[in-house]
Amino acid sequence: MTRKSTLFDMTPLSQISYIDSPSQLQDFCRAVKNSSWLAVDTEFLREKTYFPKFCLLQIATADKVACIDPLALESLEPVADLLFDPAITKVFHAGRQDLEIFFHLWGRLPTPIFDTQIAAPLIGLPEQISYAGLISELLGITLGKGHARTDWSLRPLADAQLRYAADDVIHLGTAYLKLCQRLEALGRLDWPEGDFGALLDPKLYENASDQAWQRISGHYQLNASQLAVLQALAAWREDNARQQDIPRSWLVKDEVLFDLARLQPTNADKFKLIRGLEERTLKRYGSQLCRIIDEAKHRPPPAVSLRPRQAKKTPEQEALLDVLTAVVRLRAAQHTLNPAVLAGRKDLEQLMDDPEQSKLLQGWRKAMAGAELEALLQGERQLRVINGRLRMEPHG
Repeated sequence: MTRKSTLFDMTPLSQISYIDSPSQLQDFCRAVKNSSWLAVDTEFLREKTYFPKFCLLQIATADKVACIDPLALESLEPVADLLFDPAITKVFHAGRQDLEIFFHLWGRLPTPIFDTQIAAPLIGLPEQISYAGLISELLGITLGKGHARTDWSLRPLADAQLRYAADDVIHLGTAYLKLCQRLEALGRLDWPEGDFGALLDPKLYENASDQAWQRISGHYQLNASQLAVLQALAAWREDNARQQDIPRSWLVKDEVLFDLARLQPTNADKFKLIRGLEERTLKRYGSQLCRIIDEAKHRPPPAVSLRPRQAKKTPEQEALLDVLTAVVRLRAAQHTLNPAVLAGRKDLEQLMDDPEQSKLLQGWRKAMAGAELEALLQGERQLRVINGRLRMEPHG
């Protein structure tokens, strides 16, 4: 697929539209509705809320850039028409949190998308590259960091803040076009599509209450009764944090939730044994917590299949992982990729233990190395050293 390349010059502040009225928003959206792509970024706060507080939306095309103020606008529906237009590619860098905002705002996710952080390693750039790193590598521009920790909810926004915010999409559009050119030249333009699609799974953003226990570190250590209590407590916390729009930890911290499930206190004296359980929390929610614990401890554990803690690998298994790692490094070197982009050690362990769930048997990873690794595990391929060089060959 061929894409027209348009390179931004350093856009003067006077050409950055600050939009805080419905008429301005409608005019801007009308002007860019025929664009083939939009560079998109958001600014938000979430330190004191359950849902991210949406403070600023930046959008750029090949010749326009705007900072849209959602705090001043009652409706963003004209923007929704752009974001959900299937003819327009929405470009993000590390876009999961941006997508979360749109999901909570509209209950759906924009498509199609292009995430530059996901695509960058496929042309040989570092994995998980920062936005500043991407722009430096592709465009030779050093971005300032003076407003990285700014409070975007305060108004009015200073000119320097608007310049900083606008740069995130001005340069993102340019980086996107360069990435597409290089991916196309390498025959890899479709490689990241599967990873983009994974970002569009609504389950990533739904925060289902009955699944909240799975985010508690160490849950695999609990027995059936304790796990049932943890599920009930985590669901209670998730629902209350959502209803009150406060961070989960403001109700009960993870480690306290874990200890409540483990020790299952049923009266005030036993509650005092839980380190980190604040007095104000106990006064307000103590009776609820007692009831939840008492009711849950006799239930069966969560119906979700719980993956057991992985046993320590045997020396033979570790050696096999080393062999698989060697193949990954060999294939990555042949394609000028960082091996970690193709597969990490945990990915190889999953291929050995649960191949049906392995990303190595999907998309471009399967074509590059996954099918070959699977054949090696099944004894259909073998590694040989020929003239000091590693080779994969049919077995036999």
